[in-house]
Amino acid sequence: MKHARGLTMLASTALLLTLAASPALAKDGAKSKQEAQYPNATRVAPKLDLTSEKEQKQLNEGLDAVSAGDKAKAEQILQPLVDGSKSKYAQALALQGLATIKYNGGDYKGAIALLQRSLANGVMPNDTYFQLQYMLAQFQLADEQYQASLDTLAKWRAEGKKETASSYATEGNDDYRLGKYAEAIAAIKKAQSLTDKPEPSWNQILMASYAESGQGDQASKLAEQNYAANPNDPNALNNAVAVLMQAQKDPEAIQLMEKARANGTLKSESNYVNLAKLYLITGQSSGDTKPNAIKASQVLEEGMAKGVITSSSDNEMLLGQSYELADNVSKALDAYGKAASTATDGEASLRAGQLLLTESKFSQAKGVIQQAIGKGVKHKGTAYMMLAESERGLKNKPAAIAAMKMAAQQPETAEKAKAWLKKSGAGN
Repeated sequence: MKHARGLTMLASTALLLTLAASPALAKDGAKSKQEAQYPNATRVAPKLDLTSEKEQKQLNEGLDAVSAGDKAKAEQILQPLVDGSKSKYAQALALQGLATIKYNGGDYKGAIALLQRSLANGVMPNDTYFQLQYMLAQFQLADEQYQASLDTLAKWRAEGKKETASSYATEGNDDYRLGKYAEAIAAIKKAQSLTDKPEPSWNQILMASYAESGQGDQASKLAEQNYAANPNDPNALNNAVAVLMQAQKDPEAIQLMEKARANGTLKSESNYVNLAKLYLITGQSSGDTKPNAIKASQVLEEGMAKGVITSSSDNEMLLGQSYELADNVSKALDAYGKAASTATDGEASLRAGQLLLTESKFSQAKGVIQQAIGKGVKHKGTAYMMLAESERGLKNKPAAIAAMKMAAQQPETAEKAKAWLKKSGAGN
């Protein structure tokens, strides 16, 4: 980053592909006449060994319970098949059902172990076997085993002789997480080429991969195209803004958010707050902060007037900073006062104190600086030096010396405070 960004815009996870909550189950299909999903597979399908109608019924009931989310019933039915069935096929599908229960419960490692047992068993049709193999790659992704997921996908593709859009999307996600951005870009583009209905989340990974690999222009172009195609989608706006910011294109991010503001799709508190922060950031990077600070205050005022922005200490503090940089001292002090009334620390009061000092309002400055110190501030030395300055303004030299001695005890201001004390004749 070229300059400091005091923003909490979007969690990076918003840019990442997510898995389905409930993976598809391979039901008992020993007698199915459906068209083969893996007609060119290199694997020779074994002869199935499920001959008991009772166990076949039991297996289907157990898998139905998994699909219905009935964990207790599913385990009660499927575990006996795993432990006691003579049919390896029944064992394999029962293990898959139990793996799905583990996955849905957030136990990814447990799910992976059961699915690997199911695949090692091996007695299942090709369609079922490769469906479970692909499921394993998804489970490994969920468990952050990204290289293992890639290896499983490679095996699935080599043996199953099948290419799907979703498999390349999963590959792209794995690559992105591993920092293999060029590979992620290639995989996502391949995924998009294999379907006329690509998932929006694939574009998110593509944008993030462009941004992370230093291709900011490509990321920005894609982000803006994605938002233009989905102008009413708040996620499209948020992702576009995040990518533009990462690519150091703050003016473009502002322009995009202003379009959303104009057409009424800038609706959330975070949107308004982030737009104001963007104005302040770009203003601080320019020679004149005032124009953008005025715009920031106008955005916050509009959000508060609409009831979208709450009057929290953080938001009032931001409004105070906007007014201060816009040279609107009275409104800045009012906002800092509101922020201080609900703040858990003294930072807002300290900002107000600093502003009052610049206005030579020493008595008022002294009061709010003392309040700030009492509530706690990050830089105590600076606060005590400000207090000393207010006392000097009030021509109270003993109090100024006392405050400066406190500043001399803080590492950040010790040298400067001691020099002042020595010059004033109060140093040791």
